[in-house]
Amino acid sequence: MKKMSDSEREDAEIDAAVAATPNEENAKLKKKKKKKVAAIDAEKRGVCYLSRIPPHMDHVKLRHILSQFGDVQRIFLAPQDSNTRVLANNKRSRGSRDQAYSEGWVEFSNKSVAKRVANMLNGEQIGGKKRSSFYYDLWNIKYLSKFKWDDLTEELALKKATREQKLAVELSAAKRERDFYLSKVDQSRALSAIEERLKKKQKIQQDSEQVAKVIRHFPQTKPIAADTIKNKPEISDDILDAVFGGL
Repeated sequence: MKKMSDSEREDAEIDAAVAATPNEENAKLKKKKKKKVAAIDAEKRGVCYLSRIPPHMDHVKLRHILSQFGDVQRIFLAPQDSNTRVLANNKRSRGSRDQAYSEGWVEFSNKSVAKRVANMLNGEQIGGKKRSSFYYDLWNIKYLSKFKWDDLTEELALKKATREQKLAVELSAAKRERDFYLSKVDQSRALSAIEERLKKKQKIQQDSEQVAKVIRHFPQTKPIAADTIKNKPEISDDILDAVFGGL
């Protein structure tokens, strides 16, 4: 009788437990078994890294080419900057723009296949149909030993978090710069308003001074001084009597 391995024995125990348990617990055990199978399957898989993605190459074309050498599970291509676009050369896509990719990862169902594909294709001409725009491009592919797809998702999540943090810092700096600029604008407007009020006040003062300086002169009769009246000689009583006859 063939001796079962630890993994097979554990699967048999789970199957027996599934058969002898209610529906709710049955579902939990099935889920546990599914996770275990997925983990074992993931251990068998291998990931290759492409340091360069030729122009006009996308997920569909890459899968079509690499599937000829082995079973391809998942593909991830990192897009370049959104402003980076490559104008298509062929007539079918004339006037359209293709998304450009900077790098990519390909997961094969078997790590030995992934390693063999990387060793076989690296540095070789991509080839395919001669009219293809990447016919003369070379493969830049490397097998990543002990690298799992989960490592890629964690790395991408880290890059995304770093990018978002950097963007938040840049936005915060831009906001501070904007607030500083607006405060300076408000301060400049306030100073301009003060200068305008001072200029108006100075103009009003100058106008009032000019009005005060305008003095009109009119000719007037010179008044008789009191001393003149006092110094005038008086006529004596004797002279008056002589003139009027002692009346």
